[in-house]
Amino acid sequence: MKELEFPYNKEKIEELKAGEFVFLTGKIYTARDQVHRKLVDLIKKDKKLPFNLRNQIIYYCGPTPSSRERVIGSCGPTTSSRMDKFSEPLLKKGLLGMIGKGQRDKEIRELLKKYKAVYFVAPSGCGALLSQKVNSKRLIAFAYLKAEAVYELEVKNFPLVVAIDTKGNDIYERFY
Repeated sequence: MKELEFPYNKEKIEELKAGEFVFLTGKIYTARDQVHRKLVDLIKKDKKLPFNLRNQIIYYCGPTPSSRERVIGSCGPTTSSRMDKFSEPLLKKGLLGMIGKGQRDKEIRELLKKYKAVYFVAPSGCGALLSQKVNSKRLIAFAYLKAEAVYELEVKNFPLVVAIDTKGNDIYERFY
């Protein structure tokens, strides 16, 4: 298992290889379909984003409300392919990584090569387990979207697999 710690940088990201298991420690930002649409709209209008995308990682997740004992409720990944059409503008702004589940379009592999970014997959069906790896949660933007708002999560030893590396190697191409 490789450990990847915040702050993230291109050099660390470029060392990762498709198929590697990673424990991620640091800040990640949640964003699903509606948030991606809003971020891309802001970029197109040349408006300020609610958080700086440079050297950040977005987690395709809509966390559930927390219980009294936990920082966060279940926080499993959502299907990544729904975000494909929004990915390039975010990568242009310096996004280093995306976390989700499932295969990505061939175009995404090429974009990840072009912008030297990676796509991680989180274990689906393990949202309750993943929530135990979250040390803090802070609302960043779009509160009216509730679970689909942007949250900054501070994670420790968050288990991931590198699905597509910066060279475009894809575990789904290898095994399917």
